[in-house]
Amino acid sequence: MDSKTPSALDPGRPPVLPGVRDETRRSSSRGWIWLVVLAVLSIGGYCAWRGVKPMLSARAPAAGGHARNRAMGPIPVVAAKVHRGNIGVYLTGLGAVTPLYTVTVKSRVDGQLMSVRYNEGQIVRQGDLLVEIDPRPYQVQLMQAEGQLLKDQAALDNARVDLARYEKLLAQNAIPEQQLATQKALVAQYEGAVKTDQGQIENAKLNLVYCRITSPISGRVGLRLVDPGNIVHASDSNGLLVITQLEPISVIFTIAEDQVPAVMQKRRAGQKLMVEAWDRELKTRIARGELTTLDNQIDQTTGTLKLRATFDNKNDELFPNQFVNARLLVEEKRGVTLVPTAAVQRNTQATYVYVVKPDQSVTVRTVTVGTTEGDQTEIASGLSGGEVVVTDGVDKLQEGSRVNARTGSNRNARKSG
Repeated sequence: MDSKTPSALDPGRPPVLPGVRDETRRSSSRGWIWLVVLAVLSIGGYCAWRGVKPMLSARAPAAGGHARNRAMGPIPVVAAKVHRGNIGVYLTGLGAVTPLYTVTVKSRVDGQLMSVRYNEGQIVRQGDLLVEIDPRPYQVQLMQAEGQLLKDQAALDNARVDLARYEKLLAQNAIPEQQLATQKALVAQYEGAVKTDQGQIENAKLNLVYCRITSPISGRVGLRLVDPGNIVHASDSNGLLVITQLEPISVIFTIAEDQVPAVMQKRRAGQKLMVEAWDRELKTRIARGELTTLDNQIDQTTGTLKLRATFDNKNDELFPNQFVNARLLVEEKRGVTLVPTAAVQRNTQATYVYVVKPDQSVTVRTVTVGTTEGDQTEIASGLSGGEVVVTDGVDKLQEGSRVNARTGSNRNARKSG
């Protein structure tokens, strides 16, 4: 007999009938099912409560919340007054500093580079002497041309004397008419030779001028490309140096094609549009300039239009090929309601601010936002001047929270350069 099987003769264990054993098992299974159902319902209720809690906090707190706020005391926050002022509407585009003029200086004659009269990186003015090429070969050419001119001029003078003599003789029928015609042709030939000689002289003088290379524009000289002593040619592909104009200088930037009509409207009205150049991180304004021209077609690959703005660049704030963010001012709204941008809060349902009431409690106010520029935001509706809004510490607030508001200074998000 199995030792685990209960015996009817065992006085320590009561006998268990087969029907009773099955009923006990079914009851135990139903108990576990109910426990699982209760657990699922508990988890679902907790999740639903977590989802509803933020909405309730943004609207009206429960009585227990008021009690907790009163127990914790006023919440310290930073606040600012709603005020009326001006705000600009800007279009921002990526740009690059582009010189108005860039000249690669080349030699127009062949010869040896004798001297360099500039320093690398020097600011030069138009007409300043830059380099000198050996002028002696061209001085010799000038002397030869002048000598040939004297020779041909003497022959011309003699031919003219003979022409005058032949005209008198023809009048006396002493010579045939053909001889006079030949002499006239000889005089014209010598006149052509003299004119050619004069051209050779002017060419030699011009080459002497080209031996002294001067700056065609005012600007900054780059690195020297050819050292003194080298032989240079007019046909060389590389230049002697590069000069870049810095004052004034331009920035070429792009705007989206759907922004072009607003710019064209201002241009047709004769308004001057100001452009600001900002650094790569849009933290520091580098320079201010003026929009001068627009490109004549939109780039279909990017859907943008190129614009050029000109800056006086008196202090060399902008450098050629420098990357900048260009901000084009297309409109300035005056006398609008402004708040610090940090005061504006958003959720999936609305845009709102926390308004501090005279009793030092806060209320949630739905607002309509207009233009945002830096740390200032235009409020189209929902606020009036003189009201106080919370700018820092809003994460601790809910409807009716009591606060200890401290007025903070309006700090600009960008520093002007």
